[in-house]
Amino acid sequence: MSQDIREFISPFTELLAFGEPTHLEHAHTWIRNELFEQLAALGYRSIALETCRIRGMRVNDYVHGGPGDLDTVMKEGFSHRFGEWPANRELVAWMREYNADKPQEDKLAFHGFDFQTETTSAPSPRPYLEHARDYLGVDVDLSTDDEKWSRDEAVMDLTRSPGRSDEAIRFREIGTELLQRLYRQEKVDDAWARAETHLRAGLSLLQYHRECAEENPLGVRLTRLCQMRDGVMARNLLEIRRREAGRGPTFVHAHNAHLQRTNSSMEMAGERIEWFSAGALVAPVLGDQYTVIAGSLGRNDSFGLGEPDKATLEGQLQSRFTTWGLTKDKPQGPTRADAEELWHHFPLDQHLLAGVDALLHVRVGRPVTR
Repeated sequence: MSQDIREFISPFTELLAFGEPTHLEHAHTWIRNELFEQLAALGYRSIALETCRIRGMRVNDYVHGGPGDLDTVMKEGFSHRFGEWPANRELVAWMREYNADKPQEDKLAFHGFDFQTETTSAPSPRPYLEHARDYLGVDVDLSTDDEKWSRDEAVMDLTRSPGRSDEAIRFREIGTELLQRLYRQEKVDDAWARAETHLRAGLSLLQYHRECAEENPLGVRLTRLCQMRDGVMARNLLEIRRREAGRGPTFVHAHNAHLQRTNSSMEMAGERIEWFSAGALVAPVLGDQYTVIAGSLGRNDSFGLGEPDKATLEGQLQSRFTTWGLTKDKPQGPTRADAEELWHHFPLDQHLLAGVDALLHVRVGRPVTR
């Protein structure tokens, strides 16, 4: 048992993933900040969070000394309302301060690695395609009714989806042509990379909406949408590592279900959904360069998670720590049953433990603030 992250990484680690069992508990995000400060001193030069890849560029500009104020960056630079989290605000402010007097090669980089979607809603592809169009200077009309793409019915009701419409087909043709034009360019710089990232995001959204329009049972569609989201996450993580490879390793923070090497599952809309996590997709590519630490939680009274039974996995970990700690010694035992009604909390089980290298257990969760 330890709080020293150095004991849980190897000289081969290039992508260090740290998960959390729920997004409603904030101890793991505060600890994440502490760990990243340790890792920055060890040569880590980037962090990737479960937030929109495109919006994350806004945050990265800011931590590199770019214009704007912190309030605006937190509002515009995060998806899933994660910009409202005080721990994320502290992280962004600290990174900007850290970078202020550092040479360019030592500055810390911020990345989002998530898709632009929630599982049951997805935005219009228009702004992402338009960014690439404007970069390339192509005269093509991409105007559309954004609301018809972004409403929940466009995902949950295949008859309301625009994914197979003539407009969607036209957008895919335009996006493919823009991508071909982009790759024919000889100049590859930051503006080019941003255009490529926007364009791939737009094309991925068109594919997502196309999947929403398929005449499959709801369970099949939700499974394929979850898989598509994690597939984009995996692609983004590999792209982030490609860009950061010459500067140092990358620290990743997200839900356990996106980072474990084993496949993930959950209940959604009365259906059992199973998919390959982003971690399961990148692990075969990175091999021993990928290290995963799963987050575990004993108790959090704020959302009704009580003290675990002593025989359960979390119950055994409770006796090992007074506050929080890291361990490679994985317990053996049953999954706690008191979390079954808490759909937003994923307790430890043997399947998850088989897909991680270590655990970070929090004995009693913290509120939103420190």
